[in-house]
Amino acid sequence: MSSQQELAGKVAVVTGGAGGLGRGIAERFVAEGAKVVVGDIAEGEPLGGDSLFVPTDVSDLEQVSRLVSTAIEEFGGLDIMVNNAGVSGTMHRRFLDDDLADFHKVMGVNVLGVMAGTRDAARYMAEHGGGSILNLTSIGGIQAGGGVQTYRASKAAVIQFTKSAAIELAHYEIRVNAIAPGNIRTAIVKKSATGEDLERLEQFEEAIRAQMRADRPLKREGTVEDVAEAALYFAGDRSRYVTGTVLPIDGGTVAGKVIVRKPKAEKS
Repeated sequence: MSSQQELAGKVAVVTGGAGGLGRGIAERFVAEGAKVVVGDIAEGEPLGGDSLFVPTDVSDLEQVSRLVSTAIEEFGGLDIMVNNAGVSGTMHRRFLDDDLADFHKVMGVNVLGVMAGTRDAARYMAEHGGGSILNLTSIGGIQAGGGVQTYRASKAAVIQFTKSAAIELAHYEIRVNAIAPGNIRTAIVKKSATGEDLERLEQFEEAIRAQMRADRPLKREGTVEDVAEAALYFAGDRSRYVTGTVLPIDGGTVAGKVIVRKPKAEKS
C-alpha cells in the first residue's frame, strides 16, 4: 500500500470480485482507501474495510442494474466500475468437435455483462462529473490461436466495445480502458477442461502452462498483484488523460515470438 491512499474517498464496483483477478483488484482498491462493492455469483471471504457483497449474475441485466444502484445508494456515488466477471468456456481438442453449447453463456457473461456494467455505470457518471470504467479482456482477444474459440471471440468483442465506448463517453469525462491479462495463474484454465481431461487435470493444466512459459519473453510468472497494480493505475488520477487503451499484462507474449538464442560454442 502506498503512503498516500490513491483511491481515498472513491467508490468502486468490481464484478467477479469474489475470487481470482477480481478478488485481487478489489483487495487492492480497499487497501488504497476505496469503498468497494463486489458483485459475484458466489460470495468469497469478506474484504474488510468499507466493502459489501451483492449477489450478481452479470448476464442478467436487472442484476447488473441492481449492483450499480446498490453502490450508489449505500456509498453515495460511483467513481470506478471494473467489469471483470468472466467465464472461459469449454476446451475442446479441436474446433470441429465444439458443439457451441456454451456460446450463449460465454457471450452473456463476457460481453453482455461488460456492456451492461459500462452502460449502467456511465449513466450515473455522466451526470456526476465522470469516472473510470475498466473492462477485463484477455490476450486471447488480441492474439489468434486454437482452442476456446467462443472465449476468444468474446474477449475480442470486449476490446472493440471498450474502444467504441471510450470515444462516445469521453464527452462526459468518462474514461474507458481495458486490461488484457495473459499467463496469470488463476482457476480459469482448470475450468476449461472437460471430458477425459478432467481425469488428469494437473497434467492438462501444466501442459498449457508450459506452452505459455515458452511463448512469454519475460520468464518470471505474472501474478494477480501485477493485474491489480494496473487496475489501480486506470482507476486513479494518474491515468486522467488515458482512455480507449488496451494494456496487455502478459510478460510480452503478444509483442512477438521469443527469440531462441543458441549458446556460444566454447573455444578449444
